[in-house]
Amino acid sequence: MPQLKIGVLISGSGTNLQSLIDNIEKGFINAEISVVISNNENAYGLERARMHNIDAVYINKKKYDSFEKFNDAIIEEMHSHNVDLVVLAGYLKMLSHKFIEIYRNRIMNIHPSLIPSFCGKGYYGLKVHEAAVSYGVKMSGATVHFVDEEADTGPIILQKTVEVDYNDTAEILQRKVLKIEHDLLPLAVKYFCEGNLEVTGRKVKIKELK
Repeated sequence: MPQLKIGVLISGSGTNLQSLIDNIEKGFINAEISVVISNNENAYGLERARMHNIDAVYINKKKYDSFEKFNDAIIEEMHSHNVDLVVLAGYLKMLSHKFIEIYRNRIMNIHPSLIPSFCGKGYYGLKVHEAAVSYGVKMSGATVHFVDEEADTGPIILQKTVEVDYNDTAEILQRKVLKIEHDLLPLAVKYFCEGNLEVTGRKVKIKELK
């Protein structure tokens, strides 16, 4: 298969972006990150991109008079870089319906819980782990899913679990989950780039690996 081009959206430090960069550079993923875009001018993930000679673009939401026009600017940037797959790696904004329709089943997100638990509106960052610890769950984890029009409701690609110990704080659980995120997201991207994901309704089949 030809090498696919990936566009990554971030809002923060970009540790999941770094995991993608590392796995591409060591040959685990046959793809190229052609652009990294952030809504946060100070996101360290932009610097990570620059250090690896990847185009790093800041798009200021305040310059646009609507949510749709802001998203149109991101779409235009993706198109200009011939992006095949969009990856949300700690991106804290919703996407417009137009964006999702253009890239239907070609937008991946990583979420720090076992969806459908502790997900949706308001569940992001440390808040996810605070909710899991407060609820008293014995297992948590991470989920990679395709993005649809609602928050964290798209078809699930991969999930992995971690144990939640009695004395775990939200911060401890966050560190545990982040470690598996760095394995899970590159694996899902690898499967996509190799043509090994098949979506039927809400179900994602990982086809026989070559």
